[in-house]
Amino acid sequence: MKKLISVSAAFAGLALSMTVITPASAQAPDEATMKLGQRVFLMCRSCHSTEKDGRHKVGPNLNGVFGAKAGSKADFKYSDAVAKSGITWSEATINEWLTKPKDFLPGNKMAFAGVPKEPDRKALIAYLKDQTK
Repeated sequence: MKKLISVSAAFAGLALSMTVITPASAQAPDEATMKLGQRVFLMCRSCHSTEKDGRHKVGPNLNGVFGAKAGSKADFKYSDAVAKSGITWSEATINEWLTKPKDFLPGNKMAFAGVPKEPDRKALIAYLKDQTK
């Protein structure tokens, strides 16, 4: 009987170790977050579009930005700072960029002060992830 208990405990331990824990950031954003992100994007849309095959404006079209190398859209003229940065855009790098672009990457030509409030940045990133896939 003792052996049966230890085997059962081993299987229980194995099952627990195989449980996938999803981080909160990987969960789908709620409707309120998406609406906030859409409102925050109003500051961005005069310079950026998000549609697939959307045109560039003062800033590049953002479609496909997550996972892309900074300065990689062949038909947009980037600043040397962006083109030579070696940055790959992720939630983390976009968050840092949006905080204060001039501090994150000195020499870039984006004339935007940034999004100072973290909840606004997180909502904007969630919205962008949805709109730029």
